[in-house]
Amino acid sequence: MIWLSLNGGAKRGKNLQTAVTAMAETPNEFKLKNAPDDGISAVKFGTTNQFLLASSWDCTVRLYDVIANNMRIKYNHAEPVLDCCFYDAVHSYSGGLDCTLKMFDFNTSTEQNVGQHDDPIRCVEYCPEVNVIITGSWDSTVKLWDPRAPCAAGSFSQPDKVYTMSVCGDRLVVGTAGRRILVWDLRNMGYVQQRRESSLKYQTRCIRCFPNKQGYVLSSIEGRVAVEYLDPSPEVQKRKYAFKCHRIKENGVEKIYPVNAIAFHSHHNTFASGGSDGFVNIWDGFNKKRLCQFHRYPTGIASLAFSPDGSVLAIASSYMYENDEPVEPTEDVIYIRNVSDQETKPKS
Repeated sequence: MIWLSLNGGAKRGKNLQTAVTAMAETPNEFKLKNAPDDGISAVKFGTTNQFLLASSWDCTVRLYDVIANNMRIKYNHAEPVLDCCFYDAVHSYSGGLDCTLKMFDFNTSTEQNVGQHDDPIRCVEYCPEVNVIITGSWDSTVKLWDPRAPCAAGSFSQPDKVYTMSVCGDRLVVGTAGRRILVWDLRNMGYVQQRRESSLKYQTRCIRCFPNKQGYVLSSIEGRVAVEYLDPSPEVQKRKYAFKCHRIKENGVEKIYPVNAIAFHSHHNTFASGGSDGFVNIWDGFNKKRLCQFHRYPTGIASLAFSPDGSVLAIASSYMYENDEPVEPTEDVIYIRNVSDQETKPKS
């Protein structure tokens, strides 16, 4: 049975009964038990469908067994945690407002402070091709960390605060304040491979790379998503485009919401977007089509993650204070949704 806690509230004109009805209509999804107590900053699967990491503003990182629906491990930072990632099946890395990159060993339940940034760590990623942990910070640097040591392997200046980044094979795409996009080659960080400006007019919120490594998808605070290609040739660049999404007309007025989260399906090269409107959409970026939209969640979507085989989507529903204090109390929830090929596969 799927239920909605009475402590939670459906926001923006959706009453509680409507939300309960929506939940009842989706027997293919459930809530994870022991969700974080404050805003969820990231959810990420490991190398299997079984384990999910979640970082939170409640200063914790949690490891969930999705199949058993239980929390296996919880560890703490001194301040809110803004991102996390798996290194392998038994190690995670995480960072946040305490400016510290922490490694945690699930087998021994031991932790190690690997290193520091001067300002909060906003992004934490692992690149298996180069075997390096990457952190992006509000101190306008990206740092690489050798997980075998573990120690710092280099610090690289960015033009502004790092807001988002994504690994694309052995390349790294970084989105900073000022709508700047930088493409780095992780094998040779001596220079920036490409410098770009976002094709969207407003602040960058999320970047995620296509699994086929041809390009990336970029979202902004202003209800838009752009599909970009890494090949700089004019012929390929003609294919890039942007589109409006996560906008709702209410009483004749169009409300525009930030697009906070993007996650790619590993096999189909389709992607999910999550917005502060509480909706999750699945898109076919190559054919410029929306494949489906799920029911409205109780509050904004903060993070999304497909499982490695693409059969499961983790959805973090968490109010992100776009309108200061929420009108009604909202709970922070991670939904685990079984998704089908019908929802995620491009239409031929």
